[in-house]
Amino acid sequence: MFSGIVEEVGQITEITQTADGCRLTIGAKKVVNPVNLGDSISVDGICLTVVSFDSNSFSVEAVLETMRRTKLGEKKVADGVNLERAVTLNDRMGGHLVTGHIDAVATVSKVEDDGFSKLITFELPGELAPFFVPKGSVAIDGVSLTVVDCPVPKGDDNLYFSVALIPHTLDATTFKSLKPGVKVNIETDVIARYVARWLEPHLDEKLKKVAAKISSGVAKG
Repeated sequence: MFSGIVEEVGQITEITQTADGCRLTIGAKKVVNPVNLGDSISVDGICLTVVSFDSNSFSVEAVLETMRRTKLGEKKVADGVNLERAVTLNDRMGGHLVTGHIDAVATVSKVEDDGFSKLITFELPGELAPFFVPKGSVAIDGVSLTVVDCPVPKGDDNLYFSVALIPHTLDATTFKSLKPGVKVNIETDVIARYVARWLEPHLDEKLKKVAAKISSGVAKG
């Protein structure tokens, strides 16, 4: 479990693609001090398991399901990634409960100046609309953020939602490079998932399928 508060931006130093998945080595300083084999680290919001490490880097492996569900397969050597170690019971919960299990990949639709912040609008499949509410929580590339606006899509239209990024968030994450067309990993609020499963017997057939899909989705490597 994570909080969505990024500890540092790491850099991918090696990628090994195989028929069975992918192994990545990521240069880092904070998250490897300390770290142990088998620890979970959020890499751009994806909960991955440490399989080796040294004082300046760690390696993780991603299974095929993770590659299909996330944007991990598009990553290249030298790309930056948001990193966070799993929280402990005595940590402050500065963001919200983040599992590291990705629901979908969204695309940046618009980037606007909004005072000292940036207002970023994302597009993703409309079937995820029931899990978004204004002022609700969402994890984007592992960063805990508050939804500013999320108009209910009409029919089969895609969902558009926006978040506001303050200068500190832009400086402390990979979000400085966000521009229209860039893809990001999305994890909906885990509380919304459980509510959807609880209400599933009372939903119409379309929402039942969405609730079942989100509730059972797992993207851990």
